[in-house]
Amino acid sequence: MTEFSEALDHLCRRDKVLRRLIQKVGPCTFKARNHRSPFRALVESITHQQLNGTAAATIFGRVKALYPGRRFATPEELLATPDQRLRSAGLSRAKVAAIKDLARHTISGVVPASRAIRKLTDAEIIERITVVRGIGPWTVEMLLIFNLGRLDVWPVTDYGVRKGFARVYRLKELPTAKELVPHGEKWRPYRTIAAWYFWRAAELPE
Repeated sequence: MTEFSEALDHLCRRDKVLRRLIQKVGPCTFKARNHRSPFRALVESITHQQLNGTAAATIFGRVKALYPGRRFATPEELLATPDQRLRSAGLSRAKVAAIKDLARHTISGVVPASRAIRKLTDAEIIERITVVRGIGPWTVEMLLIFNLGRLDVWPVTDYGVRKGFARVYRLKELPTAKELVPHGEKWRPYRTIAAWYFWRAAELPE
């Protein structure tokens, strides 16, 4: 029995098209990286915005290197760092502003710490964190999925999910986020696992 056997049984019962995809891809190997604090995970997400993975990882590595001898900077340390020093790591002005706004909201408690965030619902987390400059619902959904391991997140604006859905259901055009919303209802409470399979579908050869 796999970790997600109950979820896969549910999805296969509810959707025969998705069942074929699950059979093609095989067992779900989704794993959350829950060792990161929400602050660190969100700094990394902001760094990755509008960049390819390699470039973003390089810049994020330079940001971490500004604070030697520790796993990552505290919100207070990052807030106290001169903008130009952060810019020298490769961050744009907009990203520096967003990261500092994130630090301020983390210090004030609006963005919860690791222990506190686990007591909140998905909706509460999205509502609180999207007040931060430069952070929209998609960024928080990625936090919910990949940092907190929440199993019922349906990221309808994600390009990979839309592409995978279009391929699996043989659509000529990518569905809009609005069109995807109702499709997720039949997969509750395992919409994250459905999304994971659509990401895999988007990666399959044509």
